[in-house]
Amino acid sequence: MIRVLLADDQALVRSGLRMLIDSADDMETVGEADNGRDAVAMVRTRRVDVVLMDIRMPVMDGTEATRQITALGGETKVLVLTTFDLDEYVFAAIRGGASGFLLKDAHPDELLGAIRAVADGDAVVAPSATRRLLDRFAPLLPRTTAGPDQRLDVLTDREREVLQEVARGANNAEISERLYMAEGTVKTHIGRLLSKLGARDRVGLVLIAHECGLLDG
Repeated sequence: MIRVLLADDQALVRSGLRMLIDSADDMETVGEADNGRDAVAMVRTRRVDVVLMDIRMPVMDGTEATRQITALGGETKVLVLTTFDLDEYVFAAIRGGASGFLLKDAHPDELLGAIRAVADGDAVVAPSATRRLLDRFAPLLPRTTAGPDQRLDVLTDREREVLQEVARGANNAEISERLYMAEGTVKTHIGRLLSKLGARDRVGLVLIAHECGLLDG
């Protein structure tokens, strides 16, 4: 059973999310918080697999709450729910350790699938959202100025190709089709990328690719 904590300052939003989550056979809502501070406190005192985290909340915003939750070093994952007028906050939350983000207008089945994926250790970044978010923030990312980033030197040509597709927002099925390889092989390459680059998850791979200028030109 996937244990989900809801962190949102709007009671109506929390109520709708609770109804959706509790209707699924494999997950349950184990708490609600209307600010980031209370969300962190709940994660400290109970077992939570996934936090659905709003960003703009009183007392402590979702960005700082995400940072504190991931800093605890436990198994709790954070999935950010947002709208695009809050892009800058989402970017900070992802850099703080969030396992991904979805838009609040996502289809219910998409949200449930995202919760399952994050609980299973994957990251959720909708391809269209990835492109829009990183197109906006790529210029703000730290970038090596003295030639190519040496972090990529450990990668094979094939691994670089897979990393490029991940950074463009492609899912495993799309990578499989574009690079003419089985999905199982794609998963193997992504596992190697995570290990070689020291990334926490797929979101980390996207950020590293952009930090290294892999998509430049």
